[in-house]
Amino acid sequence: MKRIKRKQLKGDEFVTTVHKIVRFVKERAKELVALSVLFFVIIVVFAGVRIVKGQSRERQSRLLAQILDLRSGLDSHPENEAKLEALAGGREFSRMVYLLLANYWVEKGDDAKAKTFLEKMPEDKKDILYYQAQDLLAQILSRQKDYDKAINIYKKIDGENPKAYSLDVILFHLAEVHEKKGELAEALTLYKRVQDEFPQTYYSFEASQKARELEAKK
Repeated sequence: MKRIKRKQLKGDEFVTTVHKIVRFVKERAKELVALSVLFFVIIVVFAGVRIVKGQSRERQSRLLAQILDLRSGLDSHPENEAKLEALAGGREFSRMVYLLLANYWVEKGDDAKAKTFLEKMPEDKKDILYYQAQDLLAQILSRQKDYDKAINIYKKIDGENPKAYSLDVILFHLAEVHEKKGELAEALTLYKRVQDEFPQTYYSFEASQKARELEAKK
């Protein structure tokens, strides 16, 4: 009898529990449906974002390959320059395009043409390509004997102290501009600064050589 009663009690508990669950589902039907829909939407959005990112990376890879291909064929296909400029208008790879074109014209010995591309470099994102372009622009200005503009560019970069670009390069080039301008004391100070702040680097070695030469001229 006791076993039968225990079975009945367990059966009653089970039935009661089932009824509670059914009643809860009925009462919360709208909320549960909403949660299910929300969960489904989250999954779809998450999957969609991953797909879009994948497509974006693929598109960027294709665009980058196109840019490099156009640049490599620039000698035999001068019309590629206009195509590269058109791609730069999209701004996604504008820094790279302008820097590639500037380097191309520097290699050809046309600093004036190179300068036109470097001056188009957007300033809204100061990454490594931006600072490479600024460095190259200052070198061109120095060759054109526009020393003050070159010095201002280098001093501005020095003040920004960018993590995206090696400052020893900037300081060494700045020292060279002062030296060309005849400001030997300023040049010597900068060469020594490169030695002190950036030991064991290529430019530190070059700066020590330059410093010895300037000190010998005193």
